[in-house]
Amino acid sequence: MGVGILGAGPVTQAIHLPSLARLGDILTVRHIMDVDPAVAESVAARVGATHSTSIDALLGDPDVEIVAICSPHQFHAEQVIAACRAGKKAVLCEKPFAMNAEEAALISAVSAETGVPIIVGAMHTFDPGWLAASENWDDLPETAHTIRSSIVLPPNARFEDFATEIITRPAGGAPDYTDAEVIKGALRGGVMGLAIHDLPLIRRFTPDFKDVEVLEARHVRPFGYVISLRTPTRTIELRAAMNNTWKPEWSFEAFSDDAALRIDFTPSYVQAGSAVATFTRGSRTTVHGPFEHNGYEGEWRELAALAAGKQPPAAQTLIDDLTFALDIADATVANVESQHAVAEGAHA
Repeated sequence: MGVGILGAGPVTQAIHLPSLARLGDILTVRHIMDVDPAVAESVAARVGATHSTSIDALLGDPDVEIVAICSPHQFHAEQVIAACRAGKKAVLCEKPFAMNAEEAALISAVSAETGVPIIVGAMHTFDPGWLAASENWDDLPETAHTIRSSIVLPPNARFEDFATEIITRPAGGAPDYTDAEVIKGALRGGVMGLAIHDLPLIRRFTPDFKDVEVLEARHVRPFGYVISLRTPTRTIELRAAMNNTWKPEWSFEAFSDDAALRIDFTPSYVQAGSAVATFTRGSRTTVHGPFEHNGYEGEWRELAALAAGKQPPAAQTLIDDLTFALDIADATVANVESQHAVAEGAHA
């Protein structure tokens, strides 16, 4: 089946093209679109694909059956809907697939109307290590009381450059962390850009996810966060730090009174096999993985299966995942605003 990709930035170059290169027996890149014509042409040339600067040209290409949306997130909802209405067989959208619950509901309605399945590129939900864990963790999602996501990574550029020769990269800058608005923006970006990969996993262990409260939120320099949350039955910890000096680590953990699950994922951009899941109950420990491929390849395998007629997941799952992330992002920003107001009051 032919693949068309909207947006040819680092995610396309360093993640999707290497993943698709290993799946040449079922998927072939046919069309690359980017608003920068030089980038579109150069990236398309790597895989022998057509290139354009027009969304309409890609969606109108009869060789494109599956569309991947890798554009800036503010365009995701509009482009997902356009791909569905163009009669494509399946759509992959990078996270987040919408900016708010209203957009998510509209996407769900259009997907139902057109019959085009949509998946969101939160790669951990497609990782064979996670999937193996989900088949063997017994009642842990119902009995867990503490869930933790811990992420320590160098900046993305290090892994991007290992993966390929990146053509153009968004310009960076030196944020002014004395500005409360900058800190709030960094925390929102951390939740919606980094933590969001693990939030669908956390929600699986959080039956009362609609009643989440942020107890503490702290920005970690140069980029990261420490966020403590709770629901009526769960304690949730989100931790992340991006720093050049630390060893990469990405783990998800869930604990009940008598059982524990730890999943160690490969870092972002790394095409190095699956996560490894370790499940312990009492004195017995079982390990699942590593498997041959990771979540990046897993999401493309799932997309191909959906395009071939596999029953898609419930659209409500995508909406609930997005709502959970947005609620945490909003509550995190509100917590920081409250801290800032208290600090200003004390200073006055």
